[in-house]
Amino acid sequence: MDSWTWVIVAVAVVAAALLGAAVWLLLRLVRTRRELRRAGLPTGPKWVFWGAVLYLVLPTDLVPDPVYLDDIGVLLLAIRSMRSGRQDALAAMGRQEGTGTALRG
Repeated sequence: MDSWTWVIVAVAVVAAALLGAAVWLLLRLVRTRRELRRAGLPTGPKWVFWGAVLYLVLPTDLVPDPVYLDDIGVLLLAIRSMRSGRQDALAAMGRQEGTGTALRG
């Protein structure tokens, strides 16, 4: 094989790895949203979840689609946003429980 064939194979392998990472993050995002809903915690704004999913699926991107780095970044931001919303909700629930016991005593 000549050198151009190796370059094409290497680019294809990197693109496949990035696509695999994007799909894995999409599954984590869906799993996180499902766990938050089961626990009765807020999942954050719906546009965060659906916006990240649409950004991955739609062909219009900041960077052309063979390079999924922008898609991965959007999915990571959505997961981070949803998890920070969970932390805020848990902290608020803890404060409410703390004030309820203080009023009883």
